[in-house]
Amino acid sequence: MSYQLSAVIADIDLLREETTELDHAVLGGLRQDFALLPVTPLLVEELTGSPPDFTVEDPGPAHPFTLVLSPALTEVLVRWSRRGPVAYVEAEFSGGAGHQAAAVWLGGTLSWGPRFDAAFDGPRDDWPINAALVELGVEPGRWIDPFAEVGLHVERSTEGWLAHGRRRLSADYWDELAEEWEKRQSPAGQQPEGTGPVGDWGIP
Repeated sequence: MSYQLSAVIADIDLLREETTELDHAVLGGLRQDFALLPVTPLLVEELTGSPPDFTVEDPGPAHPFTLVLSPALTEVLVRWSRRGPVAYVEAEFSGGAGHQAAAVWLGGTLSWGPRFDAAFDGPRDDWPINAALVELGVEPGRWIDPFAEVGLHVERSTEGWLAHGRRRLSADYWDELAEEWEKRQSPAGQQPEGTGPVGDWGIP
C-alpha cells in the first residue's frame, strides 16, 4: 500500500484562526486537539503569491522536503509559530519503501529539525514525524506511536485529508465505523471489547 502526505500540523485553534480567511485551507481534525492542514499547490500560492517549487533531487538529509520551503512560505510558518509550535511534515511510501521528513517552528524560529529518514533502523520514537509530534506536545496513549495516536493513519494521502476535512470527520471516524459494524455482527451481550493498539499501518 502507498502513503503520501504534505501537511502542516499544529494546535487546532491556532490553525483555525490563522486560516479562517483562506479559500484553499481545509483542516482535518486530529486527536488531542491538533489539526492537519493539507499543503496543496493552491494553498501555497494563496499563502505566498507564487506557485510552489519542488526539488528535482531525490529527498535526503541535505534536501529533506520535496516541496521547496521558500522564504515566503517559511515566513508564514515563522509567523504562525509565534502563537505555538507548528510542524511541516512530509511522507511518501510505496510497497514498504519510502521516507519521512519533518521540521518544527516555535516562537518565530526553527526550533527542531529538519529531520529526514529513509532507513527506519532506529527507535520508532526517533522517526521524523513521531519526533516532531512529540515536539508539538502530543502525549502517549493507547496507540502504538504518536503518528497513530493523533490519527495520521486515518487517511493515506494529502487528497484523502482534503476530503476528510471537507466532510468534517473526526480522527476516530473509521474506528467508530468498525465498532458499529462489530456491534451489528455480534449477538446481544457478546460484543467484542473496544479496539486496542494497532500495528504498523503499513508504514515502515
